[in-house]
Amino acid sequence: MNPEDIVVLPELKAYIDPLTPEEHDALERSILAEGCRDALVLWGNILVDGHNRFGICHKHGLPFQTVQNTRFQNMEDVHLWMIDQHLGRRSVSEFQRGVLALRKREIIAERRAAAVVAAKAEAAQAPEQAPWEGDTDPVVAQALASVPKVPEDALDTREALARAARLTAAQVKAIETIHQNAAPEVVAAVKSGELSLNAAAVVATLPVDEQKSAAAGGAQELKQAAKRVRDGKKKPKADATATEADGTAGPESTAAPDATKLQQRVAELEAENERLRQQVKALQDLLAEQG
Repeated sequence: MNPEDIVVLPELKAYIDPLTPEEHDALERSILAEGCRDALVLWGNILVDGHNRFGICHKHGLPFQTVQNTRFQNMEDVHLWMIDQHLGRRSVSEFQRGVLALRKREIIAERRAAAVVAAKAEAAQAPEQAPWEGDTDPVVAQALASVPKVPEDALDTREALARAARLTAAQVKAIETIHQNAAPEVVAAVKSGELSLNAAAVVATLPVDEQKSAAAGGAQELKQAAKRVRDGKKKPKADATATEADGTAGPESTAAPDATKLQQRVAELEAENERLRQQVKALQDLLAEQG
């Protein structure tokens, strides 16, 4: 295919984090020395995989091969394929793999919800039929059969996400916190390797303004911010232990740390449950109508 006919979509090019300058230079040297060995993946004339190789070949006027992926039906298929490709690559960082797995979960959840809505609309327009056996309308069951099932492929649990991203459940928890609450400057520090996942997750519990202020001071200030948060959590526990040793602990002083832990646990469970509610809400509405 003529390079001028290939369409590069910014949303796909930016979907995966770019190579570092060093990685890009190494790839360019390899292509200049050995040519472009791997074919670029296209969907029609849209470039799906091989953006860096395409850019280098186009820059130097080098030839390249292309291959069509005919299994794509829509852009969601493209995104899911890209995610699976990059989840299996060794060069992708732990944080990147976690974010990719979270993106996959979001896409699948949206697909399942859309399938149920479409099935409900189809069932409402269908002529009267004899009652079916079982609890689920066969139209709905058929629609859901076309999308990944729960829990293995839908990544509904933290453990499933960890398996998909080749991480531990604790790492996934940290990445979820960063993905949901971290300021862009903190995320950039994680991507660059200046800040660990654990430290970034701790910093992400701070107000956004405090996160940005710490990030402005560089990686060392971010690490100090994480240390201050950790120390702040340890101090009440140490004070409570000292008070108990003096025999002066009262009901309120001993209950406060327990209440804080419970609130944190409740917040985690509510977030987990909310994701599940979004996926099954349409099914619950359908069953309510049938009842």
